[in-house]
Amino acid sequence: MSKIVIIGAGFSGLSAAAYLSAAGHEVHVLEKNAEYGGRARQFETGTGYVFDMGPSWYWMPGVFEKFFADFGYRVSDLYELKLLDPAFDVVFAENDTMHIPENFDALCSLFDSVESGAGEQLKKFMDEAEYKYKAGMENLVYKPGISITEFADMNLIKGVFRLQVFSAFSKHVRKYFSHPKLIALMEFPILFLGAMPEETPALYSLMNYAGLKLKTWYPAGGFGKVVMAMADIAQKNGATFHMNAAVHHIGMVNNLAKNVVVKGEIFECDAVIATADYHHVESKLLDEGYRNYDEKYWEHKTLAPSCLIFYIGINKKIQSLNHHTLFFDEALSTHSQEIYKYPQWPTRPLFYVCCPSKSDDTVAPQGNENLFILMPIATGLNDSEDIRERYFKIMMKRLEKQTGEDLLPYVNYKKSYCLNDFIADYNSYKGNAYGLANTLKQTAFLKPKIRNKKVSNLFYAGQLTVPGPGVPPSIISGKIASEQLIKYLNKN
Repeated sequence: MSKIVIIGAGFSGLSAAAYLSAAGHEVHVLEKNAEYGGRARQFETGTGYVFDMGPSWYWMPGVFEKFFADFGYRVSDLYELKLLDPAFDVVFAENDTMHIPENFDALCSLFDSVESGAGEQLKKFMDEAEYKYKAGMENLVYKPGISITEFADMNLIKGVFRLQVFSAFSKHVRKYFSHPKLIALMEFPILFLGAMPEETPALYSLMNYAGLKLKTWYPAGGFGKVVMAMADIAQKNGATFHMNAAVHHIGMVNNLAKNVVVKGEIFECDAVIATADYHHVESKLLDEGYRNYDEKYWEHKTLAPSCLIFYIGINKKIQSLNHHTLFFDEALSTHSQEIYKYPQWPTRPLFYVCCPSKSDDTVAPQGNENLFILMPIATGLNDSEDIRERYFKIMMKRLEKQTGEDLLPYVNYKKSYCLNDFIADYNSYKGNAYGLANTLKQTAFLKPKIRNKKVSNLFYAGQLTVPGPGVPPSIISGKIASEQLIKYLNKN
């Protein structure tokens, strides 16, 4: 049995802890913050509000089922999933709101009502997207991305053109649809993948399949329930969690990671999985001679967006608001360029509103609403309270217009979260919220390596390595890193 340190208790760290402890190793998870979950932490206000701090879209349910099944559980054993209908709303100009039904036939009919023949086109689009999703989830995302030879698989090679890795997402969508509303609806997941739709591989239409065909769910009690279910499994297998335990250095003995320094104390170990921000681990925790990448490498990486978030309590019920609402009442292309091409605070922002109290009466006091408002922004911007407040008023005014109700006078709780907070809480590189962009040059074996090239018992997991950003990929990342570490330990 080896003593393994995992740095960070986000989804990838929890996943790695569960797998490694189940394999019989002594696992210690060192978490900088006081709560489990990393970006998926929850906080309670003391006045009845419970806020998910980060993830709010429960997509790709099969990934969660697969994880828990590895330990003999079903999701239904651990938390309740609620199917959302409508799955989400999309607000266009003039408050024209499209309610996206959970039923696919109803969705096809909705597409037909917007553009003649679009329902049949959606079916064809989804047939291709389903192939990509299944190929991606079965053959691609569980690969460690160490070498290109991992992809020397005849089935993958034969299907490479069908996967459309080298085609642009924007052109792919426009092959099927011409109405601006439908194009915006199909392109919206790309806003969080880290590149303009014309620079994102058409492979990522698999996201449309995940959201529109596999449906949108909500874990009752919020994502904190998922976090705690994973932490409980790791603990039952013997993993130990150390909270408020920021790691300051990874110590080497004979070119092996043999200890970590926490609050001035040396914590001995046989191997390390670092799930904290990859750039922070390399630049702050490792001496220069042991780093995979230098600062120039990171400067040339394309990051997915950061975001400005508000956690809002409303002392009334909002009649015409559903669980998820996307505000596409301004141009996607303009906001995208201000994130990716010409980084600046957006002139006419798009944003997203989550109101989990519509589905869950445990997250807000009776008669109140819990609002999570998120605006994607570029990384590395100047972040100040004045700027945050300006955008708060912009978004709230548009929400008031869409709902037809006064909301600002009823705000009885408000907290903001932005670039400076991502850096302070997660040591996030340039304040990123979602990791690396999913561009072709940053896919699979072209991402930062999951294994340190110079320290054979040091591995990485999380949103800056394979398979990429998002909750399901992070869970998978922890599994991949644990498998690679177990292989190393078995050889040594």
